[in-house]
Formats: sequence, structure tokens, C-alpha cells
Amino acid sequence: MKKLIPSYIRVPLIFLSVVGAMEYFVDSGDDFAFVKFPMISLFLVVFLFLLIAIEITISAIDNVMYQILSEEQKQKVDAVNSLSIQESDWCKNILKKLTRTVPMESEGQLLLDHDYDGIKELDNVLPPWWVYLFYGCIVFAIIYLVRFEILGAPDQEMELKNEMAQAKIEVAEYMKTAPDMMDEETVTLLTDTPSLAEGKTIFTTNCVACHRADAGGQIGPNLTDTHWILGGGIKNIFHTLEHGGRDGKGMISWKGTLKPTEMQKVASYVISLQGTNPKDPKAPDGEIWIDTSAQKSDDIATAKTDTTQVKK
Repeated sequence: MKKLIPSYIRVPLIFLSVVGAMEYFVDSGDDFAFVKFPMISLFLVVFLFLLIAIEITISAIDNVMYQILSEEQKQKVDAVNSLSIQESDWCKNILKKLTRTVPMESEGQLLLDHDYDGIKELDNVLPPWWVYLFYGCIVFAIIYLVRFEILGAPDQEMELKNEMAQAKIEVAEYMKTAPDMMDEETVTLLTDTPSLAEGKTIFTTNCVACHRADAGGQIGPNLTDTHWILGGGIKNIFHTLEHGGRDGKGMISWKGTLKPTEMQKVASYVISLQGTNPKDPKAPDGEIWIDTSAQKSDDIATAKTDTTQVKK
């Protein structure tokens, strides 16, 4: 039967459709997917070979089916396929080169000697398209070995690490201008040197008038002892900075002046001053505050240690 779309149009059309779909669905940035990801290139090469092989196989089946037709049926098929690309000389030459098919009338020359219950075997050579694909796999394996094992090109694991590192840089850049959504429930204690240094700068700019540069207390309370009016710890100090101190005589609210991350840093810096014993500190205000969450963590750790010892 004559095909609506010739093979020389159908094969590139299907192949380019698959390439376009991969480019659409695979996130490869500014590069082409088959350039950035070698496995996609390999898949496309194998897919193209398989596509050509299927077309060749279909054509070969059509030729075999044609040979078993009667003369009258052949004439009808010839009339229908008179303009078909499958019957052109150049297509036949390409098909012959890729398959090395032997005409049915010459198959007697390929028969092997052995005979099993009337079943005989032909000694056909491997199709060149299959041989070329096999050689292509060998070449690809050699290139892969040299590229990744000898030259040390980045593999998938290294590419993932590089992309994760780049993602961290992009997140850090985004956070510089992103809305600050931290609150007293999600705030965490910072202990790294850069954050504490920024907290000290904020403290020096805004807090020394009431608490002194060494946090020993002046108008405001001493921040280096264990006594707290509204509770210690990162969450309580953050809450006090955000909402202010006692009505009428406490600290003002800083949420209109400082960002949540800035309040987190200055609160972490204040906690780092615990036990520094400044000169002539102000008398303690408030009550002794004990971090119950830290006690719970210590109790859990002690319980685990006791359980381990019992098991031993």
C-alpha cells in the first residue's frame, strides 16, 4: 500500500518532534538539552537508529509480501505505488546498502548444509545498520571512558553538587531583596561570627544609649546577667524587640526600624554577652530565667545515656 508520507519525510519529522519535546520538557537553561546532558544525546542517537531500522524492516516486509503476491495482484500494487518513493532507484540502493538483502531467487546460495526436520538456515550477513550501531557504541564507550575516567570531566554527581552550590548562591542573592517573613515562632539562634558581628553593629547603633556599649545596663536593664524582665532566650528577646517592653516605661518596639533578620542578629548578639561581667553593672531586674528547652534536651540526652548503659 502506498504510504501517505514518504519515509524520507516521516523519519526526520518524528525525530525532530522527539527532539523538540525533550527541549520543551527538560530544563537545560540556555543550552540545548542534548548538549548539556550527554545521556539525552545518546538516547537521541539510539532512537534515530531504531527509527531507521524500523523503517527498513517495514520496507523489507513490504518487499517480501510483494514477492508472494500473484501477478495480477502485483500489477495492482504497481499501479498504486507507481509514484511511491519506496520504488525509486535511489531508495532501493540505500535499502540494499543498509541491509545487504539477497533476492529470494538467490537465497539457495546462502543455505547451510544442515537440515532439521525440513527447516534450513540461511547464512545471511549482519545488516550494516546493526554493525554501524555496534561500532558506534564502541566509539561512544571509548569517548566516555576517556572523558570521565581519564580526563576527569564532571559526572552527574559533580554536576549536581555544582548546581546545588549555584542554587545556594542564587538563594542568598534572592534573600537580600526578598520579603522578611521571620517571626518569634520561627526565629533561631545564630552563632556564626559574621551574624554576631552584624548584631554587634546594630546593638552599637541603636541600643547603647539605654544598655551601654558593654550591655551592663543604664536606663535599660543589664543584659549580661541571668535576670530577665520579659524572659530570656532567642524567642523571648525577639518578641520584646518586635513588640516592645512594659507599657509606659519599657523599651519601644523596633519592628518599624529593624527587619526581622536584623532583630534576630542583635538578639543572638545579646545572648552571646551572657556572663561577660561588665564593669559596674546595673542591679539585676526581673527574675532568673532558665532555658527549659535546653533542660529538656539535656534530660533526653541523659535518658538515652542511661538506657545505653543499661543495655550494656
